[in-house]
Amino acid sequence: MEDLFIADHTTDYLRVWKDALIDSVRSARPDLTNRHMAVLMIVYLEAGPHTVRGLARRIGVAKPVITRALNTLAAHGFVRRKTDMSDRRNLFVQRTVAGAVFLSEIGESIAARAGYYERVGTAGADSASAAA
Repeated sequence: MEDLFIADHTTDYLRVWKDALIDSVRSARPDLTNRHMAVLMIVYLEAGPHTVRGLARRIGVAKPVITRALNTLAAHGFVRRKTDMSDRRNLFVQRTVAGAVFLSEIGESIAARAGYYERVGTAGADSASAAA
């Protein structure tokens, strides 16, 4: 079997992401898909107002895909929907405290890992990750 090569400039970022994912799996936080996380991060990191139609257009998927993702996110309390009073067919997607806390915890995990790698280098981080 041949060795597969990942460019050096990307491995540090991948290690940070990998370890943040492992932290998330070990935690009691909900296990969300990439689609859920993409929707959640757009709602929290990009200026609103956010609508199902706008989120679908932004991500490049059909509105039912966004609706299903929002159902999951709302069930966890990470977003809420509010009817647009000027057009009752339209729903605004709003942030919640629970969603902000969830993303903050993930952000802290990523930041901590990135800082750790900057301090010890990736060779030391790999041996520490293997021992965990």
